[in-house]
Amino acid sequence: MQKSLRQQKLLSLIKAKPFGTQAELRDQLERAGVPTTQSSLSRDMEELGIVKHRGHYTTPRTDGAAARGLLSLDLAGDNLVIAHTEPGLASAVAVEVDGAAISEIVGTLAGEDTIFVAVRDPKAQRTVMKKIWELFG
Repeated sequence: MQKSLRQQKLLSLIKAKPFGTQAELRDQLERAGVPTTQSSLSRDMEELGIVKHRGHYTTPRTDGAAARGLLSLDLAGDNLVIAHTEPGLASAVAVEVDGAAISEIVGTLAGEDTIFVAVRDPKAQRTVMKKIWELFG
């Protein structure tokens, strides 16, 4: 199954009912016809900004990333993080990322709804993803 569809289903499940463990989430995804591995589920949750709050997984706050245009982050190659935004908001999101002066980021390039974030090395990718989510959280 395509990653974006799996992530959409994951978000809809978390919004629909509380889940306390990744195993419960994975089981529910399987029942919904979306087989996934635990490692894929963990990566999806990290990329989507899903966190555990008061014992249950929850989606990012609506007054945070999505309200300001950031929709998702993904890895590409060894030195890129790809940010997807609401149409027309990539430049605004890139300006905010640039303004944060995240040391692992070499530079950004924004289009209409996509931003290429160049990072120093492969180890920096996950760190940058976390810092961007925190910036928009």
